[in-house]
Amino acid sequence: MSCKRRCGAQWWHGKVKDCGYRITSGREAIIEALSVTQDHLSAEDVYTRIHDKYPNVGLTTIYRTLDMLVNAGLVFRFDFGDGKSRYELTEGPKGAHHHHHLVCTECKRVIDYTDFIDDELELLRSTEKGLSEKYGFRIDNHLIQFYGTCTDCLAK
Repeated sequence: MSCKRRCGAQWWHGKVKDCGYRITSGREAIIEALSVTQDHLSAEDVYTRIHDKYPNVGLTTIYRTLDMLVNAGLVFRFDFGDGKSRYELTEGPKGAHHHHHLVCTECKRVIDYTDFIDDELELLRSTEKGLSEKYGFRIDNHLIQFYGTCTDCLAK
């Protein structure tokens, strides 16, 4: 089943078109690869996942498309300290799934968490308001990543 039928691909079409880009099968394949996983995919991971079905979509196209999707606000780019940019959708067809990350500095495992999100968001709203007022800066989003050692690595 295609992403369009399964996850309502039209939710992102307007944003791509508003930025002056066309909707292509390669772009749809990249969005689909990101929409069907909980993993934080690198460009190489996306390439591996779509290459059999879309052999004409090369790695350079994937990098360019991911950059375009980041600029359009559809995809977050993360640096978890493993030397590769990682990507995930900012929202899906049913809206955003707000979460933050725990990153193990030993094995590079990334854990998405939603615990304490309400408490964090209350603090962040206050912080964002203060920063916006002080610096005249409109804050559109934030990223929280905690770095440390996971239980598996601590047990070694």
